[in-house]
Amino acid sequence: MTQPLAYIHPEAQIGQNVEIGPFAFIDKDVVIGDGTVIGPNATVMNGARIGKNCRIFPGAVIAGVPQDLKFKGEATTAEIGDNTTVRECVTVNRGTASRGKTVVGSNCLLMAYAHIAHDCILKDYIIIGNGTQLAGEVEIDDHAIVSAHTLVHQFSRIGAHVMIGGGSRLGKDVPPFVKMHHAKMAYAGINSVGLRRRNFSNEKINEIQGIYRLLFQSKLNNTQALERIEAEYPASEERDMIIDFVRNSPRGIIKGYVAERED
Repeated sequence: MTQPLAYIHPEAQIGQNVEIGPFAFIDKDVVIGDGTVIGPNATVMNGARIGKNCRIFPGAVIAGVPQDLKFKGEATTAEIGDNTTVRECVTVNRGTASRGKTVVGSNCLLMAYAHIAHDCILKDYIIIGNGTQLAGEVEIDDHAIVSAHTLVHQFSRIGAHVMIGGGSRLGKDVPPFVKMHHAKMAYAGINSVGLRRRNFSNEKINEIQGIYRLLFQSKLNNTQALERIEAEYPASEERDMIIDFVRNSPRGIIKGYVAERED
């Protein structure tokens, strides 16, 4: 159902059972999947690729031109996966020549006034809190939660199952499964509550906790700690994910915080 006051370019590709509210703007090079709802006053610009059963709330702007002075008008996209909710006044910019696309995965929630800059790659089941601002080329893995009013520096990486405290300022990479303390800007234990909600066993949670104690609380440098982890813990998906993340972190990871608290 399309309201008569909405503008839809005749070449836009609109799926079945899509609802478009009054005063919404749908540009030319746009694809919108079946069952998606575009709210009043939402703006969907050239290069938007929106999946099925998404909800785009009033005032959101999808595929706006990147806020990057290197952008020269190249054809790029902003892609949003299935079942993702984009709340009021969220902005998701298109990519640049660097990656060619900005991606928000499936089953994500972008809360009001969040900004997703050019060439960011967000995977699935991610929550971005109100007013959080992601600079260009940030990467976030599955099931991460970035709480309200967090500022994330360009090129930063956030691992899977991470919990970032509200009001954080992030300029380093955050490895998988951990909590980041919003005031200390540092490791504050593992995200045990989130892991239990996702059916991680107590044994697996204890393993992850032990790995991070070596990494953050043993007074070893990262190279020494990773060697100890490989020697003392058998190979597993979680162990190898942590090791690969730390070894391949060009910005370096967040610092350790000795007053660890576990839930």
